Amino acid sequence: MPVRRAAHAGSWYTDSGPELSRQLDYWLNQADLSHGPARAIIAPHAGYQYCGACGGHAYRQVSPVVVRRVFILGPSHHVRLSGCALSSAQKYRTPLYDLHVDLQVNADLEMTGQFEWMDLDTDENEHSIEMHLPYIAKVMENYKNQFTIVPILVGSLSPEKEACYGRILSSYLADPQNLFVISSDFCHWGQRFRYTYYDRSYGNIYQSIEGLDRAGMNIIENLNPTEFTNYLKKYGNTICGRHPIGILLQAIQELLRNDSTTSANLKFLKYAQSSQCRNMNDSSVSYASAALVFE
Repeated sequence: MPVRRAAHAGSWYTDSGPELSRQLDYWLNQADLSHGPARAIIAPHAGYQYCGACGGHAYRQVSPVVVRRVFILGPSHHVRLSGCALSSAQKYRTPLYDLHVDLQVNADLEMTGQFEWMDLDTDENEHSIEMHLPYIAKVMENYKNQFTIVPILVGSLSPEKEACYGRILSSYLADPQNLFVISSDFCHWGQRFRYTYYDRSYGNIYQSIEGLDRAGMNIIENLNPTEFTNYLKKYGNTICGRHPIGILLQAIQELLRNDSTTSANLKFLKYAQSSQCRNMNDSSVSYASAALVFE
């Protein structure tokens, strides 16, 4: 049975199960349950010292008593993909307990002809999915043998490809027993990221970054995939999970087209920056957490 190790434990987050459990408990308890039960969340994937607290606001909206399957869509940072890839592992290690991959859903998705497979090395080098696994394990700990995960690595997609994957995944999003986790950090600003957009009308650089991020967050809340694509083209904002977000927006639109009785409400609950940029030599990464509910 192929098992994916917790490759970033001990560096990006603690490899001590008891310590990790305490940290996650603390961050979840610091957040309010204000927009749930979530059918999808957007949450960051940096080291927990930077974004763990922000992520808690998204995971606080999850109702573990309902969830039986978790789809995790993470952007590929190291391997160039023109589509999406499924995990070849059957089990994912975390310092808390192991998570099991839903082999039936993987088989069904493979049948669409739209998915490739990522090998174990690619999977273990990538952090965008792994950084969500401890949070998933924590919120689901009372149901640890009663749910599965579907990790999906998302490549650099055209808007047409995002719409294609949105159509495929919309039927899964329609099922209240499925939770979608969209892995994304927001603006990566600074010379080292080759992105230094600065609108001085906002004041300091960090205020300009926040203004730029919030403009994108507002469009995402409006659930408009075309507007989000146009925003990215206009500003080039370095949102690393833009394609997973695009797939989610397309899946929501497909679901709403097929069910006129349902309405969707996506809301951002927390925004943070790794540091406050004040001059052109500074750098920062932004983090945002959101939850989607259906009414």
